[in-house]
Amino acid sequence: MHLKPNVVDELSADVLVVGGGTGGTAAALQAARRGAKTILVSEFPWLGGMLTSAGVSAPDGNELAAFQTGIWGAFLRSLHQRQTGGLDNGWVSFFTYDPRIGHQIFADWVQQLPNLQWISSQVPLEVLQQGNRITGIRFADFTVRAHLTLDATELGDVIALAEVPHRWSWEFQAEWDEPSAPIEPNTFTQRYPVQAPTWVVIMQDYGAGAVAPEIPAPPLDNPAQFAGAWDNYGPQRFLNYGRLPFNRFMINWPRRGNDYGQRLERLIQSEAARNEFLQEARWHTQSFARFIQMQLGRQYGLAEHIFPESLTANRATQNQSTAYALHPYYRESRRLLGRVTVREQDILPMPGGRVASLATDSAGQVTAIALGNYANDHHYTDAEAQDTASLPLQPKSLRWGGRCTGTPFTIPYGSLIPVQTDGLLVCEKNISVSHIANGATRLQPVVMGIGQAAGMAAALCIERGCQPRDLPVRILQEALLTEPTAPAAIIPLFNLTPDHPEWLHRQRHYLDFPDAYPADGDSPLLSVVTHRSSASRPGQTTFTGIFHRHAPQDYTITLTTPTGISPQSWTLVTLQPEVDQQLQTCLTGQPLSVWGHLNQAGNWLLVEAIC
Repeated sequence: MHLKPNVVDELSADVLVVGGGTGGTAAALQAARRGAKTILVSEFPWLGGMLTSAGVSAPDGNELAAFQTGIWGAFLRSLHQRQTGGLDNGWVSFFTYDPRIGHQIFADWVQQLPNLQWISSQVPLEVLQQGNRITGIRFADFTVRAHLTLDATELGDVIALAEVPHRWSWEFQAEWDEPSAPIEPNTFTQRYPVQAPTWVVIMQDYGAGAVAPEIPAPPLDNPAQFAGAWDNYGPQRFLNYGRLPFNRFMINWPRRGNDYGQRLERLIQSEAARNEFLQEARWHTQSFARFIQMQLGRQYGLAEHIFPESLTANRATQNQSTAYALHPYYRESRRLLGRVTVREQDILPMPGGRVASLATDSAGQVTAIALGNYANDHHYTDAEAQDTASLPLQPKSLRWGGRCTGTPFTIPYGSLIPVQTDGLLVCEKNISVSHIANGATRLQPVVMGIGQAAGMAAALCIERGCQPRDLPVRILQEALLTEPTAPAAIIPLFNLTPDHPEWLHRQRHYLDFPDAYPADGDSPLLSVVTHRSSASRPGQTTFTGIFHRHAPQDYTITLTTPTGISPQSWTLVTLQPEVDQQLQTCLTGQPLSVWGHLNQAGNWLLVEAIC
């Protein structure tokens, strides 16, 4: 429930989560579900961060059915139940949704937990410490004292206030010998110390012949900078990138679009400097939305009543249209100097394999507590930065289910724990990660998994009366795997979804015997189970046609029924492991019947089952 303290100046909790973003929301939910008395303090009146209040309601990564686990998987299932029109609408993601629905899911989950108090519109002002242990946080209207504090702020503000050692900007070759790290500083690394944020806006197609209200020009308006934004795509494919239900579009466009990277150091200089940056970023997006309307016509305008009108703690965003997100989509933060650091090598595939090596310690014990599979994607904003030759990231994408996806990797528990400070965990983009590897670890499902693990770790520390550094990681892993509400996978396995009878056994097996972890990411199974129903489900249709194989993991179908569908040829893709295996055995020219649904934006047929 959305609460504010009354006349109480000091509150107490087992666990204090500062920041109501993707990681913080998951952390607070998990700590409270485990039984810890938890207080969640957010800057904004919505929970969910990147997934909701920042407007990025087209999340990337962990899209395969085997990786839809934990709170992330539960969130997707709730979206499927609540959103009319389904989730497969755009082409940047298999899951696009109204951000209002996402926020309501999180708010409802919080409401169900009597031991979780949510307080909004507050930012941390001072960190309370005793020796090397953090004991609480002072906010403008009250103080919270807690046994454990979790920094879930968008920019790592708690670790900065506490003067906990952290990183900002690049690391170079001499640091960890990362393949893609620059050898030394240059004008590029100086101009972009971190990745560029994006202020998202939701636009609406009001229909042919409609005249939407004109989008006013902001004080800083330079339409020429957006020229060519959708070259090589075309306007409709550009809009369909983040298509939402009911003819709305999430505008989060990286090339000559609304990423904003001017003088990024202002984000951590001072409150005034940060607010200056935020105002410019908001105007930049307004200018881009106006450019879209001017180029594509007045049938396109700002969507109405998407984000709340209430004021936030950030004065730079007052009086904005409700089509604009409450805050930017931050891709990078201050990054903790932790007991373990995730480097580029840790997210790259094993030689000859499809998965990265499991995170382990010096004794060979698996230390993984969350997983991801997003490609290493970096955002900068000028022509030099957008030229991939200027940042030759090591390739890590693979094809699976008829499409490209990312190499699965794991997040080590030590990346959440400061080197020396007690009473503190981090659970957002502020984990201990290199600038290069942050391009893969920053994505919404990964951060949600990190948050769930941090919340579970905090609750376990309360139960055991220990500090995070002293919590046995195997205890944490077991608690995540057997969590009653939302069990979370730790070991990436392409061919095992949580409803498979061998899922838990195989997860435990590779935790205990990491040397046996298969480089192809497929676990040998004792039984073959078909998970899909033998009947079509709501929202699905039976499609029949002729199958074509063009290359490994590259399939199309020429539809014969239903008739009248244009075009006839559609790319076949799937997120289901049993369908992926079946498609690999199909022969060119054979008839094929499937259950699924068509995505006009991506020109694909998403297959749920083969008849």
